[in-house]
Amino acid sequence: MRVIILEDNPILAEGLGLLLGNSGFEVAAVAADVDEFAQAMTEHEVDIAVVDVRLPPTFTDEGLRAAIDARKARPGLPVLVFSQYVEEIYAAELLAAGSEGVGYLLKDRVSRVDEFLEAVRRVAAGGTVLDPEVVSQLMIKKSNPLDRLTPREREVLALMAEGLGNTAIADKLVVSEGAVHKHVGNVFLKLDLPPSDSGHRRVLAVLAYLGL
Repeated sequence: MRVIILEDNPILAEGLGLLLGNSGFEVAAVAADVDEFAQAMTEHEVDIAVVDVRLPPTFTDEGLRAAIDARKARPGLPVLVFSQYVEEIYAAELLAAGSEGVGYLLKDRVSRVDEFLEAVRRVAAGGTVLDPEVVSQLMIKKSNPLDRLTPREREVLALMAEGLGNTAIADKLVVSEGAVHKHVGNVFLKLDLPPSDSGHRRVLAVLAYLGL
């Protein structure tokens, strides 16, 4: 079973490589950043990717975004996120794209090597492994953010979910496009969406609206 590791901490990366290599896995590549990971994905056929979340250059959510991109390029690619942090927005997007072959474990809560290895095997076989703390935080994130929106912001978000752009939303609500732009910005802000291009943030906002 071939695996790619995405981990910027060299000690953890080497430790994971040795552990997996001594447990029947073939480590095809170890990447320290998303560029090395993307290159390795083009060079190797693998059965699973084990990825950290916070990586250079911003140490925010690079690993999760790289995992999402990898699954888009290679649908069904098993991914096990192994991190100290729960990044709710991108974790929800990763799961929304299909829960088969997806895992999310917190480093501080994995106390036994055999549990980790079993999780890797289960995810590689198409299963799902989620730390209870990850589930808890995703459910909190799922239940609260929309309550922050005003009725008008909810209307705008509902029309976004229908696929309408700002101009079409303005026509529908009989308001100015500038007003819609302001409402959309407030939606992004209140849903705690990370900085990125506007199109990607709209997708994340719609996922939140749909409860994914």
